[in-house]
Amino acid sequence: MPDSLEGALAKIHERLDSERGGVFTESQLREVLAEHRREWGLETSVSGKRFIEFLVENVGLRRVELRSEHYKRILRYAWGEYSPYLMTLSLRPRSYLSHGTAVFLHALNEQLPKIIHVNQEQSEKPSGGKLTQERLTLAFSRHQRTSSYVYIMASYRVVILAGKQTGNLGVVTVKGPQGEEVPATGIARTLIDIVVRPAYAGGILQVLEAYRGAKGRVEATELVRTIRKLDYIYPYHQAIGFLMERAGYAPDECDKLHRLGANFDFYLIHGMKKPKHDQKWRLFFPEGV
Repeated sequence: MPDSLEGALAKIHERLDSERGGVFTESQLREVLAEHRREWGLETSVSGKRFIEFLVENVGLRRVELRSEHYKRILRYAWGEYSPYLMTLSLRPRSYLSHGTAVFLHALNEQLPKIIHVNQEQSEKPSGGKLTQERLTLAFSRHQRTSSYVYIMASYRVVILAGKQTGNLGVVTVKGPQGEEVPATGIARTLIDIVVRPAYAGGILQVLEAYRGAKGRVEATELVRTIRKLDYIYPYHQAIGFLMERAGYAPDECDKLHRLGANFDFYLIHGMKKPKHDQKWRLFFPEGV
């Protein structure tokens, strides 16, 4: 072991301990070396590669591999009890946690998910054109597609989403289980996202549980304001109002969604067989909801 690195052990430990969440990329570790080389008295012969190898072999830094069936493996480095959420967020710049992961972080239901959803928004795309009942019915007669951009990280499945461009609408900073601060969709945005993609929240029954868990923590005016800004072509507000009603929200809160109109027969989920129909919300829904 290089003497200069051995002599800097205490300071290296202190620097690694200061990183909340304990997650590093290779480039971040090289930046640590460049930033502290002179302070720690490290020789110019200590390269980035040599520095990282020393940390792994002698300091306790761990290599974490994220593997995928379809994509190139990704290597990260972990210090101590690292945050799987920060590890996941390191995969894509300007990304945030969403859907079922946001449901968990806001404690909206009792699920302990082993799937982490991380959303990196797409570039702006043109609108989908005019909506017709025929087009809507055809779209919801098929099963909804889900992302195949999946990595395995320890006991977690990491699903990377390419979401609608929103300018990170409704994204807030929340605390993870270890006290780490992470960007995630706020409660109103989360409730909308999981209606748009119920599979990413464990299915429609878990979505309904999340609506029950959010009662008293979100106002209908915020849901209305957010759904208007998201500007979806499909009338998701009908599904949101229906779920609010089923979850026991006050009638005047549900009415704020109903006032957005019900001009189409809509569907709570894709690919239903023999669904029931709610006349007020003009919504088809599966039995049991």
